[in-house]
Amino acid sequence: MSFQEKNITVSLVTFSLILGYFLLRIFQLSQSGSFDAPHVFRLWGIIIVLAIVATIVLTILTHIGSTIYEVIKTGDENPKVEDIKDERDEFIDLKGTKITYTVHSLGVFVAMLTFVFGQPTLVMFTLLILSGLVAQIVGDISRLVLYRRGF
Repeated sequence: MSFQEKNITVSLVTFSLILGYFLLRIFQLSQSGSFDAPHVFRLWGIIIVLAIVATIVLTILTHIGSTIYEVIKTGDENPKVEDIKDERDEFIDLKGTKITYTVHSLGVFVAMLTFVFGQPTLVMFTLLILSGLVAQIVGDISRLVLYRRGF
């Protein structure tokens, strides 16, 4: 697995877990009747902090783990890390970013429609966060697929 594929996989796993947590908490808030501004704002803060911290920490741990694995596998104390991005990597990243923006734009459209149809503003903003998480996951999946196809 290449350096970029490892980064994408870490991002995919991280955002999938964050999405699961987000959906679980939203479900719990709606079932308990506490889907109000203070609870939802606290959840947004937790999600944003989780996304930043978890992505950074897990990416660092993945690189440390893969370096340790390479040292054990090859016996070389200074393993080579292929972290150079070429045109193919840039192309795949641009395609993935395009897909991410498209999915997020559709999510924003759906969120605006809920506001137009008389739903509370919290629903609209919660759908905006949800669409951002889903867009990141879809973008990461598309990047991995493109790497596996060799584009």
